[in-house]
Amino acid sequence: MTRKKTSQTEIVKQYFIEHPNTSVEHKDCVQWMMSEYRERTGKVFADPDRGIRKLHQEGFLIKDNKGAYRYDPKMVTSRHLEDFTPAQKQEIFKKDNYRCVMCGKGVAEGVQLYADHIKPKDLGGEAKISNGQTLCGQHNWFKKNLKQTETGKKMYIHLYNLAKEEKNDEVLKFCTEILEVYERNDINGHIVWTK
Repeated sequence: MTRKKTSQTEIVKQYFIEHPNTSVEHKDCVQWMMSEYRERTGKVFADPDRGIRKLHQEGFLIKDNKGAYRYDPKMVTSRHLEDFTPAQKQEIFKKDNYRCVMCGKGVAEGVQLYADHIKPKDLGGEAKISNGQTLCGQHNWFKKNLKQTETGKKMYIHLYNLAKEEKNDEVLKFCTEILEVYERNDINGHIVWTK
């Protein structure tokens, strides 16, 4: 039996193209992708989740919430991604004193820096200095894999727990107020904050 040459990316794209404008969770599509890839190629599709995330990062898929993605044909065809020029990147680094805006680490500590779109380019964020921020490798990874609000909420939960442990009432009060804002506005409810 002759196997058709098919890439893993083609399989992921096919599934979402056949289910346009539908928010699809990983668990609802991964099994199909794995069996379809095996049937067509005779090989194992080891990490469909990674393929889905990659297409999201490239702007082919929209992330609705953690583990759920959607294909919108109109968005894909009208999409224009803007990257920062090397000169813009340097301007952003300079504006942020060559330090990550999340953790404060910079070149002096041997950290690689990235110019990040505050509003992600796959959501229409423009390549303007005002839409740029400096992130270290770790926080750039978090931002790519989590929404900015998700990254912030996780950071405040971590800081809240640390302040609780150290009995630092001032920081505990500060974090509580911020996390209550998340809850009141129903932002990132899938990230659970335990008081």
